[in-house]
Amino acid sequence: MAFRGWPQEAFEFYEELETNNSRDWWLAHKATYDSAVKAPMEELMAAVADEFGPMRLFRPNRDVRFSKDKSPYKTAAAAMTATEGAACYVQLSSEGLMVGGGQYHLASDQLTRFRDAIADDDTGTAVAEICADLRSDGYEVAAAETLKTAPRGWDKDHPRIDLARMKGAVVLTHLPRAKWMSTAKALGRITDVWRDGEALFDWLDANVGPSTLPQVRR
Repeated sequence: MAFRGWPQEAFEFYEELETNNSRDWWLAHKATYDSAVKAPMEELMAAVADEFGPMRLFRPNRDVRFSKDKSPYKTAAAAMTATEGAACYVQLSSEGLMVGGGQYHLASDQLTRFRDAIADDDTGTAVAEICADLRSDGYEVAAAETLKTAPRGWDKDHPRIDLARMKGAVVLTHLPRAKWMSTAKALGRITDVWRDGEALFDWLDANVGPSTLPQVRR
């Protein structure tokens, strides 16, 4: 079935989950999750696979083992392209959509390559221009973590110190809940963001790439 956006019930589902985050509530409303959230997300994943690659849908359950917050379910649904390089991402919550992509958190070997490429005048200037263009178009360029000070060995007055302080690089946009999200227009709005981010994705793939470290050392 073709992707035609998410019904309003999808956003309402997460609105209610925010105040009823329990296993009993989830089980009582799981049919809504399956039909209004999961099924459209899978339709989106199928629709974009040829151009952007296969995607995986994140589990709705939270990992609460090391968290003080024991709420069992995530208050958003998300899918990401299945790649160790720069990935495309989409998230649905009660507030609307968050769409973007890149490499959110870099392993130590990736971070070394990332900063080496930023330090290089050619590749560093290129990514600085890419990020400036994205920001001028209204996008956010962010990372899972950004240092408050200069990384070791970096001059705090380096012209690209703002990028060197980042431990990843993603382009993001937050799209407030709107009627078009429940129509076929949603596909184009989402893929437009990913296409706008392709220059950053290509730079990351060319200069950073996947981690070669064992999973436990990343």
